[in-house]
Amino acid sequence: MTTLSIDCMGGDHGPRVTLAACRHFLEKHADAHLLLVGLPDKLAGFDHPRVTLVPATEVVAMDDPVEVALRRKKDSSMRVAIQQVKDGKAQAAVSAGNTGALMAIARYVLKTVDGIDRPAIASPLPNAKGGATTVLDLGANVDCSAEHLLQFAVLGSALVSAMQHDDNPSVGLLNIGEEVIKGSEIIKQAGELLRSAGKSGDLNFYGNVEGNDIFKGVVDIVVCDGFVGNVALKTSEGLAGMIGDFLKQEFSRSFLTKSAAIVAYPILKALKNRMDHRRYNGAALLGLRGLVFKSHGSADEVAFEHALNRAYDAARNNLLDRVQARLAHVAPLLGASAARPAEAVAVATHP
Repeated sequence: MTTLSIDCMGGDHGPRVTLAACRHFLEKHADAHLLLVGLPDKLAGFDHPRVTLVPATEVVAMDDPVEVALRRKKDSSMRVAIQQVKDGKAQAAVSAGNTGALMAIARYVLKTVDGIDRPAIASPLPNAKGGATTVLDLGANVDCSAEHLLQFAVLGSALVSAMQHDDNPSVGLLNIGEEVIKGSEIIKQAGELLRSAGKSGDLNFYGNVEGNDIFKGVVDIVVCDGFVGNVALKTSEGLAGMIGDFLKQEFSRSFLTKSAAIVAYPILKALKNRMDHRRYNGAALLGLRGLVFKSHGSADEVAFEHALNRAYDAARNNLLDRVQARLAHVAPLLGASAARPAEAVAVATHP
């Protein structure tokens, strides 16, 4: 039985979406058990033989500062859900709540694994090959060192290996050009580290890639800092929305325009479905001593169910063990950061 803990209060819609998605998820996974965490009155009435209701007295709002979520709301549904993973009662936690708060709480409660300074947010983005390119970091770390980017590459490789059953996924370093001489000093240094990891067989490093290569599917994993990654994520979501809006507008125009739209509709609809960000919802918070998945805050039932599926697959495919195994191989390249205990890089502010 695979057990997930769910922050039912998180996100823009809260229990109205999360509970419905959980019910759909349970119908499709006979070997899953859910710990539904939230305010008791909001969870009352949800009855299922493979569900346990876990009470929490507080909720982290989408606009709560990290300090408030970490220090003042110690019994929030978000924190209690993550605590279930810490206590070994669940194999993964899922929340659609405040991203900054989720990262801070998860890092404080679970701590980072040895050799990882900063957790990263990783998620698949659709590509032209009909699959997805995993990109990290997607917003957790705006300023990154070369060593951090190497760590992200290791984490991303473990994630894709577990989720897609590919033992040797290819890794690309996002840059302004494919040439080794291009990019900032940090990117050049990261390239050297990644090439060393490639030569030693610890990573399948492809080389530098550009932004359009994400959507071409040139590599399985693209590594970048959180600022650039978040821009790429929001761009892909915006493009899918634009296609949907275009279809609606064209069907409301003149007869000739409608006729042309009808002819093009199957192709455009297929493209829209392929790029539908709901299908790729559920970003992994990698580098922690436990599995935590972040759903988009505005997720509907379909999107949140996809986040549950990703957490379930990660737990079933032993993602944590794969992370540890890859870190052990690449430890010499990680240098001093690999030698430091995880507690030394945990969140400094004690709640």
